[in-house]
Amino acid sequence: MSIKKIFGNQMVPPLVPARGAQKAGAAASGTARATDKVDFSAVLQQVNKAKESPAMADAQRAEKVAALKAQIAAGTYRPDLHQVAASLLKYITEDGNNGQSGNL
Repeated sequence: MSIKKIFGNQMVPPLVPARGAQKAGAAASGTARATDKVDFSAVLQQVNKAKESPAMADAQRAEKVAALKAQIAAGTYRPDLHQVAASLLKYITEDGNNGQSGNL
């Protein structure tokens, strides 16, 4: 089978360069140059911030722990009992209890 049979009696049409190749050639010759711009989503920016700030988070956590230790030492620490109870209930009802029954 030859190419002539595929296209009938016509010859294979000449190749036309892709549009991108024409634009690249125009840019290389010094005519109008377009600049590329990349915009990252807000989620990706937040992820990058989270990756960059472990040291800051550690410092903030250390401050919070020191403040709690000072409150406990002074006898002024008063936890929110509703939050403690909610946390315990959540732990008991989830699989956080390693498959044991919810008996206390």
